[in-house]
Amino acid sequence: MTESIWSKTEQLPPFPPLQGALSVDAAVIGGGMAGVLIAHFLKAAGLNVVVLEAGRLGSGQTKNTTAKITAQHGLIYHRLAEQFGEEKSRQYAEANQRAIAEYRRLIGEGKIDCDFTEAPAYLYSTGGSEQLEKEYEAAKAAGIGAELLSGTELPFPVSAALRFDDQAHFHPLKFLRALAGPLNVCEQTTVRSVEGNEIVTDRGTVTAQFIIFACHYPFVNAPGYYFMRMHQERSYVLALENAAKLEGMYYGVDADGLSFRPQGDLLLLGGGNHRTGENSAGGQYQKLREAAMRYWPESREVAHWSAQDCMTLDGVPYIGQFSLPTPNWFVATGFEKWGMTSSMVAALTLRDLITKEECPWAEVFSPLRFTPSASAKTLMQETAQATKGLVRKFLVPPRADIEALPNGHGGVVEYDGEKVGVYKDENGEAFIVSVRCPHLGCQLEWNPDEKSWDCPCHGSRFDYRGNLIDNPAQQDLEHA
Repeated sequence: MTESIWSKTEQLPPFPPLQGALSVDAAVIGGGMAGVLIAHFLKAAGLNVVVLEAGRLGSGQTKNTTAKITAQHGLIYHRLAEQFGEEKSRQYAEANQRAIAEYRRLIGEGKIDCDFTEAPAYLYSTGGSEQLEKEYEAAKAAGIGAELLSGTELPFPVSAALRFDDQAHFHPLKFLRALAGPLNVCEQTTVRSVEGNEIVTDRGTVTAQFIIFACHYPFVNAPGYYFMRMHQERSYVLALENAAKLEGMYYGVDADGLSFRPQGDLLLLGGGNHRTGENSAGGQYQKLREAAMRYWPESREVAHWSAQDCMTLDGVPYIGQFSLPTPNWFVATGFEKWGMTSSMVAALTLRDLITKEECPWAEVFSPLRFTPSASAKTLMQETAQATKGLVRKFLVPPRADIEALPNGHGGVVEYDGEKVGVYKDENGEAFIVSVRCPHLGCQLEWNPDEKSWDCPCHGSRFDYRGNLIDNPAQQDLEHA
């Protein structure tokens, strides 16, 4: 598996697993940035809190982020104003600007050494300025000081660029180390089921008045039905030496747009976005390497990795009450590509909801919302995608047999009369697994860039040996 520069440069200390039964005020499922921030603010509010993490702290999506702390989330404000109205757009902007301020406050007051760097954030386009002009007007109406420009420091011309000042970036694992130190964290503790106020893990049982799902993608299918309301996408990153020394962070809004952001002496180059389970041809890292050579021929790659993002029906995270029948369950998910800022928004919002304080932006993030105009088309697309994944195992024939599969490659093949997933390593050893996702039965697809089996329906992922990487699945693949 690939490794990010964050995990290459920072190893968090271990925390012990849960031992037997435990009773707390609040239990947070998931030890990434969102879970740790939520636990931090709930503890500061006087609650007895435990964080339950299936692996190691920060070992999920947090270690794979590009770690931008920004209220600039693509073309979000124009879309929000059109779909929900200007008031909701202002709420979204207020929440995310407050999130940046809270990171700044925590890091400053705690003197946390985490490479926190103030930097402007830019949206750019090489294909026209109309989208950015609309976003500029919407951002201003939402209360954000934005500036529309015709040029940038990027090594290619742009049609337009939209600048937000007072944004930032940091080292997420260094920050996580400092924040998690005082918390009650149980690592290597996998949650198996949740019923009422009881959490059953493989290490014991936790009883909690409040239960918070901060595990990236909720693994409980009902109630909530989040598997019908989200899909997952992947994107890819290179860390480069001897590339440009950029001041700002950049995100391309065009279909093939790239992202750029500095990290010390390195430049992080991102792109290659696709829906999880739809990268059978591979080549995403190669596209980024070609761009690096095009713009900075003297640059050198020092790391590469990929990220996974939950995408909601209307482009806004689900932060709040998990479902109507479960008033004491809460959720933080669907952060799209803006996990660091959204994690802080989630922590502030859930603290207020649980402690019964006024939260001025809770409504725009509420998971109980339903917006037909914003969601109906996307819901139909998600249903069609899931149906396609379910019927693929019956209608799509195997693509080869094991003998025909080259070394170093993976694919769906015929084996003992059944379709199975096979990866052959460079020595010709074959690793054979079921291609049925244990979540809801969709057929998995091979991702050659990451040597993983990915679910095109709901985004669960497994390594070539069948070990679970990403939820909502909760178990490894069966071996054929």
